[in-house]
Amino acid sequence: MMDRPNYITPAGYAALKAEYDTLFAGERPKLVETISWAAGNGDRSENGDYIYGRKRLREIDRRLGFLSRRMKAAKVVDPARQEDRSRVFFGATVTIADEDDNRRELTLVGDDETDAGKGLIGWNAPLAWALRGAAVGDLRRVTLPGGEREYEVIAVTYP
Repeated sequence: MMDRPNYITPAGYAALKAEYDTLFAGERPKLVETISWAAGNGDRSENGDYIYGRKRLREIDRRLGFLSRRMKAAKVVDPARQEDRSRVFFGATVTIADEDDNRRELTLVGDDETDAGKGLIGWNAPLAWALRGAAVGDLRRVTLPGGEREYEVIAVTYP
């Protein structure tokens, strides 16, 4: 079991649900049909459609199990309903500046919806841990793979 809640935004939960529905109601039934057709063709040991289909079916079933567990453990939190908008909590978009005044804008989201290229960092990432509870003007020190860095919180916004 998970030792901490799996926080997720409503959009993140919708994305997990959409992937689950696509696999379960779309891709999986077509694959089962293909496997059934291939099995009826005789010798299965050299039947590429049958062998690949069974392999892909196992992959889909594993992914469906993972998505099901993540959705069951999910605690959907709408950042727009955050009461204290002066501090960094789940769903906040934070502008930070490092020692060289390089600015970055980050949004703290659930671990299932992270995308560093878009500035979406997981709620349990080291930088997110360091920023939790910070207000504008606070300095936070964090140990990253590239070494220890200090960031100043420039702005905090919520949707």
